Amino acid sequence: MRILLLLALLLPSTGALAVEGDFRIPVATRRLPNGLTVVVSEDHSAPTFGLSLTYRVGMRLEPKGRTGFAHLFEHMMFQGTPVAPKGTFDRVIEGGGGSMNGFTRPDYTTYIDSAPTSALDAVLWLEADRMKALELSETNLRNQKDVVKEEVRVNVKNRPYGNFYWIDLAGLAFDRWENAHDGYGSFEDLESARLADVQSFFASYYTPGNAVLAIAGDVSPDEIFAKAERYFGSIPDRPTPPRPAVDEGPNRKERRLDQKDPLAKAPAVAIGWKLPSRAAGGPAAAAVLAGVLLDGPASRLHLALVKGKEIATNANGGLNWPLGDAWDYDGPVLLTVFSIYKPTSSADEVVQVVEEELRRIAKDGIPEAELARVKTKLESDLYDRLETPLWRAVALARAQLFDGDAATVNAIPVRIRAVTSEDLRRLAATVLVPSNRSVVDRQPAPPAPAK
Repeated sequence: MRILLLLALLLPSTGALAVEGDFRIPVATRRLPNGLTVVVSEDHSAPTFGLSLTYRVGMRLEPKGRTGFAHLFEHMMFQGTPVAPKGTFDRVIEGGGGSMNGFTRPDYTTYIDSAPTSALDAVLWLEADRMKALELSETNLRNQKDVVKEEVRVNVKNRPYGNFYWIDLAGLAFDRWENAHDGYGSFEDLESARLADVQSFFASYYTPGNAVLAIAGDVSPDEIFAKAERYFGSIPDRPTPPRPAVDEGPNRKERRLDQKDPLAKAPAVAIGWKLPSRAAGGPAAAAVLAGVLLDGPASRLHLALVKGKEIATNANGGLNWPLGDAWDYDGPVLLTVFSIYKPTSSADEVVQVVEEELRRIAKDGIPEAELARVKTKLESDLYDRLETPLWRAVALARAQLFDGDAATVNAIPVRIRAVTSEDLRRLAATVLVPSNRSVVDRQPAPPAPAK
């Protein structure tokens, strides 16, 4: 609780969301009678639009004993409906010059479309159609189980390091099942998923009141509000299950896990510190500190581990890495360091170098020139992403889900600028401490003998 209170102090006041001359994303919001929230950002710079239909359900909310279920269900959403069979979505959108996709995160699942504005009505009809009903069959479920299992093989089981820097590190650092379990899912859990589970998941979470429709581009708010009512307004809302408790306090003792990896050619270490939920702490200070430590060849850990002591070949990581960016989470999260180190070194040596940098920051803070450079880069990256209508729509939908107000996207640059050296000093001294640290050391191992 002490750390939660300290982090709350790091969140700058939002009394003024922007300063004169700032670029501001236009935002208009309306809630339909059935609960669907619609967000519009008007931008006539190109005759295109980006759409994000985001549901407040992700890895944290999937059923216990069904690891990977939210991700599996994301795949099911592309299997067609009773009215628009499988392949219709692809044919209409891609045939009209657009693109589509979807992805699952701990706190949400989103479905994204980008197309010329001439395809707007068709895309809205298709998204509304699959919110109404899916073609949920045993055949489709079996097919998508196999697809997800193959994805797990490619990205986890048959890849060096196998994403241990977020899957295994989270399992070590967190205590609550919602935060700690493998969001990709075990083969056993995927196999045990039944059609009734899929039907129940859809009925529980894929409802208008649990969703945000965000559209950015060559559109007007009045146009989108009218079309949203036309295509989505008749879909009845359903009660959503209560959200489980996900908050966790800091760890009180360092946690360690040693692993062997027959596919790895060099050892690697992942280090993570638990940070509280978005509401408890706010991401701005942690995002800036992650930038100081890890963002690019001028970052402190790259200079210390790769250029300075030459004990590692990389220093990657960040806040909420690699699942998203600093603004992409709601519940508890990790600030992660991932480093492939030389066989002549050790995980302990890497951890010691990281600890030395954190102690230096905790004692001295950050020089103003370095702080300004990191904040400018963070703000530039944000604007670069928001310039694209599709990713602007994604950001607006997330902000509406997490903050209850899509316009808080416009507050992010101000919050970044408000971060001070003292904020970072306090964060390093109270949160990124050894007792709140989890470490996974993955060593190469001889491949298993052929059978």
